[in-house]
Amino acid sequence: MPITLLIILVGTSIVSFMAFNNRRLMDDLILWPPAIERKREYYRLVTYGLLHANPMHLLFNMLTLYFFGRQMEYIYNSTLGTFGFALFYLGGLIVSILPTYFNNRRNANYHSLGASGAVSAVLFGFILYQPWAKIYVFFAVGIPAIIYALLYVVYSMYMDRHGQDNVNHSAHLWGAAYGVAFTAVANPSVLSNFLDAMSRPHI
Repeated sequence: MPITLLIILVGTSIVSFMAFNNRRLMDDLILWPPAIERKREYYRLVTYGLLHANPMHLLFNMLTLYFFGRQMEYIYNSTLGTFGFALFYLGGLIVSILPTYFNNRRNANYHSLGASGAVSAVLFGFILYQPWAKIYVFFAVGIPAIIYALLYVVYSMYMDRHGQDNVNHSAHLWGAAYGVAFTAVANPSVLSNFLDAMSRPHI
């Protein structure tokens, strides 16, 4: 079974659904900075990404991962070996949440969950390869991937500073940055291909 489907079905969906009705499991896996700071429960830097706030949160992240992860899994595995995509995704979970952890490491009231940071990494890795591919927002409005990326970054930066929606927009931004950086390091030629594609827009 492809790694993308394993992440979606086994690693994330099952754990998320179990935690919806199991408060103790949720508490044991969620990112709660004092548990890492005081108890050295570093596994939370990964397990928070297996949890979601509700079924719609889970569905949105897993649909995005399904559509873009399958293509990126082939690319990363071809470049880095059998577990290339798994390592990339794991790195996305960790890198995207580290700034949040350091900013809140003594905040006993802070919690974070969801795979959005790692999913953003996958999405932005894809955009580096195919900047003019169409991304469909709400399955209806198709916009070029590079335009979507710009809107996504601007919105996330604004909401990270001013938002009150209980969403970790910082993780979205750091995940996106990691996705671009990792992809460029793993395959340096992607940058010249990206610039070449950008010089030949087709909307």
